[in-house]
Amino acid sequence: MKRCSAWLMLAVFFLSFAAVVPQLNAQVDQIQIAAGTDEDHALQAISNEQDAQKKLAMYLEFVQKFSANPAATAYGNWQIAQAYQATGDLQKSLDYGDKALAGSPHNLEILVSQATVALQAKNYDKLMDYAAKGGEVCQSIAKQAKPADMSAEDFASKITTEKEAAQGSCDFLETSGFNAIAGEADPKDRMADIDKFTAAFPDSKNSENVSNFALDALSQLKDNARLVAYAEKTLTANPNSLPALLLLANFFSQDSKPGSAAKAISYAQKAVDVAKADAPDADKSRKLSAGVAHSAIGWAYLNQQKTASAIPELKTASALLKGQDDQQYARAMYGLGFAYAKLNKLSEARDALTEIAKTPGPLQAMSQELLTKVNSARAKGQ
Repeated sequence: MKRCSAWLMLAVFFLSFAAVVPQLNAQVDQIQIAAGTDEDHALQAISNEQDAQKKLAMYLEFVQKFSANPAATAYGNWQIAQAYQATGDLQKSLDYGDKALAGSPHNLEILVSQATVALQAKNYDKLMDYAAKGGEVCQSIAKQAKPADMSAEDFASKITTEKEAAQGSCDFLETSGFNAIAGEADPKDRMADIDKFTAAFPDSKNSENVSNFALDALSQLKDNARLVAYAEKTLTANPNSLPALLLLANFFSQDSKPGSAAKAISYAQKAVDVAKADAPDADKSRKLSAGVAHSAIGWAYLNQQKTASAIPELKTASALLKGQDDQQYARAMYGLGFAYAKLNKLSEARDALTEIAKTPGPLQAMSQELLTKVNSARAKGQ
């Protein structure tokens, strides 16, 4: 996987844990070392050792000696993972942390520790895995079955307490997962990350941004069926989502199926209304969105053979897009030049096409070809 520099967005989150803990307050999974046992005595001896290398050797011996005790080995491997993290051997830290997770797979504290190491190691596949697993654990708190001997009130209080205790870990893991998505450059891998994230954090505060990443990734993959479905799903959750509205407007404005042009106009007009480009507080992004929407309306009219109706929309679009987005501007101006040429307004067509025929991009060759035809027609008419 290729990753972007978005990883600087995510602050490193360090945890510190006492060496001797009769019970660790982890959510769902809890590691318990009973006081007075051989394991407890061994951990006390380790905690009294000041030399880091000797302490590490003692933990390695500890997990071997008490390998039949899952809680002891999980705790020991966790401490070994943190020891290797401190020395900078991040791969060994991840390896031993995974062993700890094998013994305590629903332990949020260990998952947070592992996510922190994965971030330091720039192992972003692992980071997403830990974040997704953490999200599942966070969801499971509210899904616990009520014990038969507990009142509904006490059970509700218990769930609330556990949620509050887990909130910091859950927020960190959610942020880790979101940044994994933001940092992924490959659209196929990004969609795989998004699928994991949305399953693990269905009510994420980052849902809108995740949807935008998904729409962009699916556009790059040219997976039109999934793209339309995802955009429509996004609009169900947020009817004013500009990225989804614009994506559907552009898609249907280029689709030749019956009814597609009407759909494009409907989505694009909604985008114009949401963007409010004429408002005093309208920023560059909103004006750009409105420009793209007007362009989609213009192209939809062209597809409906309503050439005269397309011209004012494309003129509005070009005015909003000029200097903002060269390729979107070229698309609007090419449509405008095409419309003028179709109506035999050759001078206007020439003016529209001359500028963008010099603009590098996918429409440059088409613009040059149409401009040549327009100039030839003008010459014959003189």
